[in-house]
Amino acid sequence: MKLRSDVTFAETPDGTVLLDGRSGRYWQLNPTGSRVLAWLLDGLSLDAVAARLADRHSIALEKSVADVSSLVGQLSSAGLVLGAVPT
Repeated sequence: MKLRSDVTFAETPDGTVLLDGRSGRYWQLNPTGSRVLAWLLDGLSLDAVAARLADRHSIALEKSVADVSSLVGQLSSAGLVLGAVPT
């Protein structure tokens, strides 16, 4: 998975801001969402990211998989990312 070439990624003290250069719209991710996105952009699989998240936050793996899948779905629906995330 990667960001579209016209999407700007900027880290902030509160997480990350993504700016869509085509539409001018922006999205803000909290620190956890930022970490998840960074791991995915680094090439980790959805399952690997979910396992890391579950481990760090002591949550059930099923909940973590659902949360990561939801974030990926939202980023994809907004047209911010390209490519499939391996499971």
